[in-house]
Amino acid sequence: MASLRHVLFNLIIIIIPWLSLVFMGKRNIKRYSLASVIIGVFEIINHIYGHKQKWWKFYDKPKSFIRDELPFDIGPYIPLSMWILKFSFGNFKKFVFLNAIANGTFAFLFMPFIKKIKIVRLNRLNYFQFFIYIHYKAYILYVVQYLFEKRRYQ
Repeated sequence: MASLRHVLFNLIIIIIPWLSLVFMGKRNIKRYSLASVIIGVFEIINHIYGHKQKWWKFYDKPKSFIRDELPFDIGPYIPLSMWILKFSFGNFKKFVFLNAIANGTFAFLFMPFIKKIKIVRLNRLNYFQFFIYIHYKAYILYVVQYLFEKRRYQ
């Protein structure tokens, strides 16, 4: 059974990022959503693999992919991808910098925090390895968006 803190945590990490899209504008949401959803699906596949490899451990029992890993994918991952594309697409250096800041904040600050509140902890990865695990997908996101833009303007 999921603890109350886990349920509240999941609700917060899903609702707040999606509510932030109200400030993005319909045109930008439409422009960046497809690449963000594709990379979100790719992230779900990565989470399934990481779950099988036991790279992290959730504190609540029984283990449930839907309750444990999925909220991270549908919550902050997709909306944050859209925001980063909005602020930096077309400037690759800025894109890499913003992703490094976001991913570094998640890996080195947020992960210790959610370990402290007993949601999840890293098991077979250290924080730097986890950073690489989440950061490499930024390059894939950029390529996917680039290909969509290239096709759209042909």
